[in-house]
Amino acid sequence: MAPAKINLCLEIIGKREDSYHDIRSVMQAVDLHDILTFAPSDDGELTLECDDPVLAAEGEGNLVLKAARLLRSAAGLDGNVGAHITLEKRIPMSAGLGGGSSDAAATLLGLRDLWRLRPVTVDLLDLAEHLGSDVPFFLDGRTALVEGRGERVTRIPSPPPGWVVLVCPTYDLADKTKRLYSALTKADMSEGIVTHRLIAALVAGQFPDSSLLYNTFERIAYQEFEGLERVRQMVAHAAQRDVHLSGSGPTLYVLYPGSQERAASRLYDALMLEGMRVYLAGLS
Repeated sequence: MAPAKINLCLEIIGKREDSYHDIRSVMQAVDLHDILTFAPSDDGELTLECDDPVLAAEGEGNLVLKAARLLRSAAGLDGNVGAHITLEKRIPMSAGLGGGSSDAAATLLGLRDLWRLRPVTVDLLDLAEHLGSDVPFFLDGRTALVEGRGERVTRIPSPPPGWVVLVCPTYDLADKTKRLYSALTKADMSEGIVTHRLIAALVAGQFPDSSLLYNTFERIAYQEFEGLERVRQMVAHAAQRDVHLSGSGPTLYVLYPGSQERAASRLYDALMLEGMRVYLAGLS
């Protein structure tokens, strides 16, 4: 299984010399997930079967196949082994939930086991860094402090059990991540203080308070995604609590402690009746 994630906190510390940005974020896996299966291939080919026609049409450009080829090359197995990979897509694409990155990490882990590669044979973390900024987190995929471009991942205590209602409006925004990062200004940068306060609360065993759920991209996302502010207002009115942005958007989420499952379910039902694309998931 390849879980989705939300950003409980996401701060941008500054821009790097390599044109990327340094982030400081607390990422949390949730139990909305894609399903990948791996089977040996007798002809040494790497093939992907996907139930999503958009991803299937990507062919060799799909991140799952990129991960598979990268692992095979790093292990020195080119031309000798193959695999048939099946992907059942459940996580919305380009939504700020990390679905593609999670699929790539699951591919590294799944094929490592299928091909019986020893840990000393390949460095999965190094391969994950080459595949994308969020991929290293998903090699473990629970709760972590993520820093740098996303390559520095430090496990931290998970929050107490809880529920999240994910609202995933559909947008077709070309080069979404690049566009939103390009819109950042110095005024959007911070020192990571909110992230450290959130970590302190998690270490103390506390469920995250809404005041500690922060995302640098909120200002920009509500400008770039036309109508997203209206969606946020509708969700906030139905939930009667704060609504937060995951990643660079456009997914919005509302967090509930474990004791409030009924309230989370009511919000889910209400938003479904409004015709929204919505999911109810537990914190992993």
